[in-house]
Amino acid sequence: MTSTASPSRKSLSKIACNRLQKELLEWQVNPPAGFKHKVTDNLQRWIIDVNGAPGTLYANETYQLQVDFPEHYPMESPQQRPSDNDRYVKNCRNGRSPKETRWWFHDDKV
Repeated sequence: MTSTASPSRKSLSKIACNRLQKELLEWQVNPPAGFKHKVTDNLQRWIIDVNGAPGTLYANETYQLQVDFPEHYPMESPQQRPSDNDRYVKNCRNGRSPKETRWWFHDDKV
């Protein structure tokens, strides 16, 4: 995996790149239940399939999240949003754009 990024994003710092490679390896060895990382060549942008929770109206559905890691991750938090952003914004009950949502990650082992 490389740290290539879109032209509007800065490439990852060495610390961020090392941290993401470690987290990705840990994810592949011990994946969280209900989540699947889709392999791409962009370490800075993860696409994650999320299974709907059993016993809810989301059961038996799969949703995609796009997680964009900033240049100075983990000191800056990644941004997450549904891959189909337009459909999500139209159906978002609280009226907030997913671009305003931040995903915080904390790992005591690192």
